[in-house]
Amino acid sequence: MDDKMLSQWYKHILDSLSEGVCVVDRKWKIMAFNLAAQKLTGVSAEKALTLSFGEMFNCEVCECRSLLAEVMESGKPISAINTRISDSKMQPVPVSLNATPFLNEHGEIVGLVASFLDNRPIELLRKELRRTCTFGDIVTKDPKMLQIIDILPDISDSDSSVLITGESGTGKELVARAIHSASPRAEGPFIAVNCAALPDTLLESELFGYVKGAFTDAKKDKPGRFALAEGGTLFLDEIGDISPAMQVRLLRVLQEKIYEPLGAVTAVKSNVRILAATNRDLNELMQKDEFRSDLYYRLNVIELELPPLRERLNDIPLLSEHFLEKFQIEKGRGVKLMSPKALRRLLEYNYPGNIRELENILERAYILCRYNEIREDCLPPQVFTANVTTPLPTSQRATAHSITGKFVNLRTMPDDEERRLIISKLDEFAGNRKMTADNLGINPSTLWRKMKKYGLID
Repeated sequence: MDDKMLSQWYKHILDSLSEGVCVVDRKWKIMAFNLAAQKLTGVSAEKALTLSFGEMFNCEVCECRSLLAEVMESGKPISAINTRISDSKMQPVPVSLNATPFLNEHGEIVGLVASFLDNRPIELLRKELRRTCTFGDIVTKDPKMLQIIDILPDISDSDSSVLITGESGTGKELVARAIHSASPRAEGPFIAVNCAALPDTLLESELFGYVKGAFTDAKKDKPGRFALAEGGTLFLDEIGDISPAMQVRLLRVLQEKIYEPLGAVTAVKSNVRILAATNRDLNELMQKDEFRSDLYYRLNVIELELPPLRERLNDIPLLSEHFLEKFQIEKGRGVKLMSPKALRRLLEYNYPGNIRELENILERAYILCRYNEIREDCLPPQVFTANVTTPLPTSQRATAHSITGKFVNLRTMPDDEERRLIISKLDEFAGNRKMTADNLGINPSTLWRKMKKYGLID
């Protein structure tokens, strides 16, 4: 068998593997990139073979390079290391990493082979079981949301009450779970209760619990949500809907850190952090004497206002792809793409139900879709007949041109087109590199390197 035939055989073998495989030489140049790696990253082998490992996997934000550098230097293989890589859209992908060094006939390390097993299905299942969320689970490129994410670590480190406001479906519970998961209370429970779902009498026993004999059917003690959340976080959703009497009882817990279960004669100490959320205007309710100002200021130590989806148009392609990936993992129907016309329809819709409604729209479309992509006729009627926004600005229309492209994909773009695009964006933002990088979806340092590469700076 000649060398050419042998090389083809090796390629077929690599492409038959379910794990992504990337082979690099001693200088970190990519020498082989199999089919699974292309699917995992969204980068073709032809493009990958022109890149270094650091350029391919955006090593400024992933730890793979440092892990593999140890293998390259020590010669000791690693296996089943849970880490993350960055795909072509600069999104993190959880993987299980294996790496083995290549040795020449003299026993010298001349490169290594790294394999990546997609961990997204496992991570999704783990999160569903644990109901945990992190800052990285908040899918956004919106400036307002990014400002919120930027301060979430500081908020998480504190033990202060937080009031999360925003329309229904904007992700208030997701933000609350992310705060809890990053807080010193992360090992404790996260307990959520919808205050609007229960009448006042039931809400009181639900929050504070009761002791045996407190009422006719109270045959044994029952702990309330405060007791269940002890040492952790209690999330009070729709806090604006509780009655004045319940507001008084809740205020006492916040002020004195104690509460009394129904029928109890002694108070119970509470070690619980309170996160609250509402889609109502509490300032307006206070003016109408429907919400106590003292409770409001106890809850509102820190306020986070989440913008509605209609003000986050650039997030719609991102969120759409996120949900399609989720449905693919859960249902496995193979519908991963969206036509530009369908995306355009989604961008023009007003979303009275916000992100929750977008997810429902896409799940319906995913289930009913008979193609390998979601098209206009897969979308529900309300997308065409109601709540249409004003025409999409030209800049946003150009940015969100395709669900598969999401934002401009520099890694798969030829060099001459990439150079023209960077020049155009620099002109658009008056030379501001930070704004240009944000618009292109890359780090400012990556933009600097590309400008250097194309002779745009000295």
